[in-house]
Amino acid sequence: MAYTEKTTTSYGKKVGNSFKGIFTGIIFFLLGTIALFWNEGNFVKTKKALNEGQGIVVELKDNSTVKDEFNGKFVHSSGLADTKDSLTDVFLGVKDLAIGLHRKVEYYQWVEKSKSEKKQKLGGGEETITTYTYQREWTSAPVNSDNFKDAAYKGKNFVLAQVENKSVYAENVSFGAYKLPEFIIHSIQEEVPVNVQMSEEEIKNLDSKLNKKQYATINSIEQTSNLSNIIHIHNHVTYLGNNTSNPQVGDVRITLVKTPPTTISVLAKVNGNTFEPFLAKNGKTISQVAQGTVNAENMFASAHSSNSMLTWAFRLVGFVLVFVGFRSMFGFLETIFRFIPFLSNLIGSGLNIILLGLGLGWSLLIISISWLFYRPFIAIILIGIAIGLIFLLKRKTTAPKKVVSA
Repeated sequence: MAYTEKTTTSYGKKVGNSFKGIFTGIIFFLLGTIALFWNEGNFVKTKKALNEGQGIVVELKDNSTVKDEFNGKFVHSSGLADTKDSLTDVFLGVKDLAIGLHRKVEYYQWVEKSKSEKKQKLGGGEETITTYTYQREWTSAPVNSDNFKDAAYKGKNFVLAQVENKSVYAENVSFGAYKLPEFIIHSIQEEVPVNVQMSEEEIKNLDSKLNKKQYATINSIEQTSNLSNIIHIHNHVTYLGNNTSNPQVGDVRITLVKTPPTTISVLAKVNGNTFEPFLAKNGKTISQVAQGTVNAENMFASAHSSNSMLTWAFRLVGFVLVFVGFRSMFGFLETIFRFIPFLSNLIGSGLNIILLGLGLGWSLLIISISWLFYRPFIAIILIGIAIGLIFLLKRKTTAPKKVVSA
């Protein structure tokens, strides 16, 4: 069932808040500008570092022995990442030979979701109608229900046991005759299920730690004696709850996976019998890990692609921050006319169009200025586009003068 909450904000308070928004807008504007400038510099530095590495990388085809002639060189190599270390998950009583052992936990909880609708009132005030809905779903962490808006759902969340997500890694992972450093070990992505087999004693010990009484109360289970079989183990999933096919609030689902010995490809600098990131002349570091046997050309292509995608993502973030900043700074122009809804809406729509263009123009200008330090030719082209956008925007927003004939 939905729960509705209505709040009213007076015209005076709206105007006051809009002027306060100017300071918030300045902060967003500055953050966006800084992000845009930094992002372009980071893109070029990363690209130059990758190009530098691509030009000097050498193939370490045979890693079965440590070769002195490769020491200090930036290499590409493929081979088996192997270990003899056994890793332990104490909570589930599992011990297995692996490069990494990962425990992933989910909780079945009530989740509050809200949707707001704003309506302008006569006199410039505003009424906000917020509708809260509640549904049960699996979450990555327990949800605090004490602050739920609907009293019927307050305090309804509970977990049978709070178990932390945890990853443990082997300390000794070989790559032929070489030893893999921590940053490469943590970058190996392959995961396979790990079957859980708990002894009767371990199951009883875990069962004794579960708060069945509160679980039964919340889920309207008549007697805690009906919860005698509350721990269910199926392959790599350990389920804490009364019925795996009918989840109840408080149920916990634990999945255990491992990173087994596996073939990987690396781009890194040789340091004795191990590896370290390659430090380019501009101070950027390079290291790459790929699953399976992947040649150097494809690994560099993937790195360049990732650099481009990350750059475009930050460009979008920077532009949004700049636009939000402008909108917060000039939002008072719309707010002061709230007592005339039609005029306020018209001003708001106009502001969105103008500030969208201004935000785009400013973003291009900052990108261009940044590129002046790295790619002057491209910067000149971008500055021209930015100036053109601002000029066109100015022409469209300036009312034409009427010519009166004699």
